[in-house]
Amino acid sequence: MQAIMETIFDFAYLAAVITMGALMCVNSKQNRALRLFGIMALILGCGDAFHLLPRAYSLITGTMDENVAALGFGKLVTSVTMTVFYVILYHFFGLRYKNVVRTPLTVSVYVLAGARISLCLFPQNDWFSAEAPLSWGIYRNIPFVVLGVILICVSFTAARKNADRRFRNCWLAILLSFAFYVPVVLWADAVPPIGMLMIPKTLCYVWLVLMGFGEFRNPAASRGAAKKLRKND
Repeated sequence: MQAIMETIFDFAYLAAVITMGALMCVNSKQNRALRLFGIMALILGCGDAFHLLPRAYSLITGTMDENVAALGFGKLVTSVTMTVFYVILYHFFGLRYKNVVRTPLTVSVYVLAGARISLCLFPQNDWFSAEAPLSWGIYRNIPFVVLGVILICVSFTAARKNADRRFRNCWLAILLSFAFYVPVVLWADAVPPIGMLMIPKTLCYVWLVLMGFGEFRNPAASRGAAKKLRKND
């Protein structure tokens, strides 16, 4: 039953995020923010698919132990694409709000993202092993968490300053996603039920994508909203 329910959830998540991302890209026209948000959603969905599809297959066929390499590779890809996801989200804020993207902050974002991706590529992560070291799971997530804190601060202050109702809870979605993710990194191997926290973490990402999709269903209205935000900044 768990295998069936988890598989249904994963496929629904991937279908929803990828569909919304594709629609935003197709309907972007000259709206750079819409196109960027759509690309971000596509990267999120396609990156997660590298892990979730092999996991769904392994759960249904009962071959988790036989697909360790595929699952590990999927985790590696997801780790990289999630980092890219947050870098793109940072630049989305730069397009939506005036004077959000500043050189020192941008440098920090890219240094942290580069450090995260570089750490993910170290062979010591042992991605293709069933007993990957916890220590490297912590190392590679330190810059990722710091990057998340930056995005939380940027989204909170920018949305509040501009009275942006659509993205006023963006910071909360990011915060909750990390709040659900960190315990999984630290304790899921020792206490497997903690891994279930990945479900609400995933829902936080769906929430984020829905914010953008709801804002940009009408491209003309989106352009007007963006101009208003810049005018009030």
